[in-house]
Amino acid sequence: MRPFLDMVVEAKVCGLTRADDAALAVASGASYLGVIFAGGPRVIDVDRARAIVDAAGGVPVLGVFGMESARTILTVVRSAGLTGAQLHGSHGPEVGRELVDAGTMVWHVARFSDAPTLHREIDRIGAGHEPILVEPRVAGGGGQGVALPLHLAVAARAAVRRRRLVLAGGLNAGNVAEAIRLVAPDIVDVSSGVEMAPGIKDPIRLVAFLEAVRDARPAA
Repeated sequence: MRPFLDMVVEAKVCGLTRADDAALAVASGASYLGVIFAGGPRVIDVDRARAIVDAAGGVPVLGVFGMESARTILTVVRSAGLTGAQLHGSHGPEVGRELVDAGTMVWHVARFSDAPTLHREIDRIGAGHEPILVEPRVAGGGGQGVALPLHLAVAARAAVRRRRLVLAGGLNAGNVAEAIRLVAPDIVDVSSGVEMAPGIKDPIRLVAFLEAVRDARPAA
């Protein structure tokens, strides 16, 4: 585990559907943005994703994908001008490697509800240097405000070793500082915790969340 002195945790705002929300997130300190192609109430098309990329002003924007092939993912990434892909399907390491070889940023996703499942997910993802996003395994996928129990998040911090850890699931302005203090993630990912409705960000909650992340530090 890396030393935490003066560690600055970054934030990703996911589930964006509006360019104005993307612009506010960037202006308020978000380091990454996310748009969803994997279905659900926040799914958008390539044209709307491109508008969000334009509003991001160079801040990386990742597309969230399910079980699409690497070829399909690359087509969408290039058409929308995305920086990379967040892989929410049960892909093996081959898809991630193909995307990385094509110059696309990749975040892997590990979903689990207990320690044995965590380690199976890490094994499925395979070796590499790409960040691993961890979130609870719940019916219907992420974006439902369900938090990963902190003891499992701490176990994930150890399991990913030197790779960057992205903590997602149930985060909001009221609990993110404690999660950062206990888990020491490199990045925190928020969606429903800053919304007034699915895909519609609440400016007050969004700014408050990003301020809380900026001020938080992991425990020594």
